[in-house]
Amino acid sequence: MSEWFFENWSDLLRVLTIGVCAYAALIALLRVSGKRTLTKMNAFDFVVTIALGSTLATILLSAEVSLAEGVTALAVLILLQFVITWSSARWRLVHELVASEPTLLLHEGRFLHQAMRRERVNEQEVRQGLRNHGIEDPSGAQSVVLETDGSFSIIRKSPG
Repeated sequence: MSEWFFENWSDLLRVLTIGVCAYAALIALLRVSGKRTLTKMNAFDFVVTIALGSTLATILLSAEVSLAEGVTALAVLILLQFVITWSSARWRLVHELVASEPTLLLHEGRFLHQAMRRERVNEQEVRQGLRNHGIEDPSGAQSVVLETDGSFSIIRKSPG
């Protein structure tokens, strides 16, 4: 039972050493790849961010994965993210394959139920988004848009 809490010093030293090196490598790779790598503009970006975190955790905790293998895995994910986003910015077909379009869910205070069903969003979720923006009644909103990253954009009705 004591091995649940502590097995030996060499394992701790390995995690510390590999952790610092892998973290430094990840920061360097992210700096080289640019700001776009970790944005959450769409579901694809979110998946890559989660994959990077999972890969870093594996590097830290699995003695079966060498530092070189782990850094290579991080580099592959970042390179693929760069290639996809670069291609997406240049070719519409690639953009359509990896990114969704924003969806209007409420317009001039009226729920657009067909769009909400298609996006699997219910009225309560839209109302919560409105409340989060200080709007208690849907009639106080010009529109609610489900963005490509899954967040709601709320546009208030202009006064008058």
